[in-house]
Amino acid sequence: MTQRIEGLDVARALALFGMVVVNFRLVMGADHGRDWLLSLALLFEGRASALFVVLAGIGISLMTAHARGHAEFGVVRQQRRGVVRRGLLLFVVGSAYTAIWPADILHYYGLYFVFAAWVLVWSDRALLWLAAVVILAFSLLLLMFDYEAGWDWSSLTYQDSWLPLGMIRRLFFNGFHPVLPWLAFLLWGMWLGRRDLTDARIRRRLLIGAVIVLAMVEGSFWGLGVWVRDQFAATPSSDLAVLTSIDMMPPLPQYVLSASASATAVLLVCIALALRKPGAMWINALSATGRLSLTLYVAHVIVGMGSLEALGLLGGQGVECSWLAALVFCCAAVVVSVFWLRRFRTGPLEWCVRKIAG
Repeated sequence: MTQRIEGLDVARALALFGMVVVNFRLVMGADHGRDWLLSLALLFEGRASALFVVLAGIGISLMTAHARGHAEFGVVRQQRRGVVRRGLLLFVVGSAYTAIWPADILHYYGLYFVFAAWVLVWSDRALLWLAAVVILAFSLLLLMFDYEAGWDWSSLTYQDSWLPLGMIRRLFFNGFHPVLPWLAFLLWGMWLGRRDLTDARIRRRLLIGAVIVLAMVEGSFWGLGVWVRDQFAATPSSDLAVLTSIDMMPPLPQYVLSASASATAVLLVCIALALRKPGAMWINALSATGRLSLTLYVAHVIVGMGSLEALGLLGGQGVECSWLAALVFCCAAVVVSVFWLRRFRTGPLEWCVRKIAG
């Protein structure tokens, strides 16, 4: 797959929209309003960001396909250096960005990329085994350490975020998107990126598998959750209730499996639609938005949340207001992306990353 797959850009746009919905609801304190809108917003939590990471893994595999096709150490080393440079740049930029947006994912991205460089030419089976080890390693750490250490859950802030121990704990164990187990999403994406996703038969098999996994995990743990609530009604916040949840925090194995399956299903459907409707106006618009996803991700905080703050809409808002704000930003993002790419080949931040990191 040497040509750009437009469906992946469409999926990036949808992942961006999902993150805008989630983050706008968070900063606007939109925890009341119409139940169906609130449930729909909660559905995106941990799913949109997981889709972003899976897509990053696919992008790494596509970007470094040349290294896997050559046994020469020099070629592999060059590709690894490129991935590491990109990762370090994202880590530095994202770390500075956390002063504005503590829930930033860019600096975690940077760490994922550094680890990805290490396993760049590993076999498909080795990638899947490593993903399983990463998931299980987090579960073991959860039994050994206090997951709530450093957190002020009332304000969703991390108390010792920049102290050495706190930083290590936040980045690798109990932050918003810690390496353990979020690296598994990237590894799964790298595995997917080695498949010919333009082949309808491969997509069909992967989609069927993803739907089956999603249904099994969601169905079984929903049933377990109902049973726990019935049996332990007096202690609804018990550890057992947490262990049977599929929430993003803590990211237990069932969450990783479910979010990976949903991300896979969404991106496969996006690829299929883009191949079936080549040149369609809405496909082109979403594809343009996806190509500027890094720039728009930063803009949704600086411009989007900055505008909300200027309008006095941070905190105490209804979910209807947060959805309206997200819709306005997403529509503006599509329009800006289309017009931007008519004059330029890439987004401003995407251009900077390529110039600096290669």
